[in-house]
Amino acid sequence: PTKAPLNIMSSTLSGGDTLFIAEGASRNVKIHPAVLFAVLDHYIRRNEGQSRVIGTLLGVVDEVTGCVEVTDCFAVQHSDKQDEVFLDKKFQQTMSELHYRVNPKETIVGWYATSMEGGAMIVDSSSLIHDFYASECEDPIHLVVDTALTGDHVGVKAFVSTPLAVAGIELANMFHQVKVEVHASEPERICLDRMVAGDSATATSEDLSGAGHQLASLENSMQKLLEMMETASGYVDGVVEGNTKADDETGRRIADTLASVPRIRPEVFDKIFNDNLQDLLMVSYLSSLTKSQLAIAERLNASI
Repeated sequence: PTKAPLNIMSSTLSGGDTLFIAEGASRNVKIHPAVLFAVLDHYIRRNEGQSRVIGTLLGVVDEVTGCVEVTDCFAVQHSDKQDEVFLDKKFQQTMSELHYRVNPKETIVGWYATSMEGGAMIVDSSSLIHDFYASECEDPIHLVVDTALTGDHVGVKAFVSTPLAVAGIELANMFHQVKVEVHASEPERICLDRMVAGDSATATSEDLSGAGHQLASLENSMQKLLEMMETASGYVDGVVEGNTKADDETGRRIADTLASVPRIRPEVFDKIFNDNLQDLLMVSYLSSLTKSQLAIAERLNASI
């Protein structure tokens, strides 16, 4: 059977055959924990009667090694009807544009789905959806999260697809499983350690609420630093103008403080500061996200 063509004017995909091969490609995929949490959260909030959920993966691709790093994702509404799949393509395109405005470095790298009942990772409709994302990016990654808890754990697998053609006619898609690993940054690792080490929901919530106030603490520290700099500057101006009596000890302290400041260009300092601030924002975001994921962990533990 030949694979039915994709109707560009419609959001419905129909037909398609799929061939699954467990081993083959050597491409490497790195996934951030926040992506997995977002997929599980999407699955928990799925519509009644919906067997699986799908969405778009965002990230960066290393042009040298071809390694795909998945850093973000968003849900896409869909419905499965026999041999047809309905996708909200307009919503997907709008969300992609909004994400690109916020972070131009992140582009579409593939799509995710949860497993079907019984733990099936690849189904016939996977080929159709993969064809759609192949028009959105080059060589998309298909990430599957095993929400059926096969083997009593949440498994994660990644696939790439190549067309199977005979005499120039595409008959099916071959899905090759590729290596996938969870890659956590330092802020993400801190949040994960906090989740694992939490003894009770009450204690964990109190600890996480403290992490949420780090931005306020940073602002207070910067305000105090600015006030001390203004005080020191006012003292130096007063001594230079002759309005304030000079003090040798105070002068030495100011000189030592200035000598300890690294001599870097303003634009370099701004970049270093903004990078650290982004890490702090990530910690704050993950701490709030972790609160909502505690309920997911409880439900998963109850089902095991």
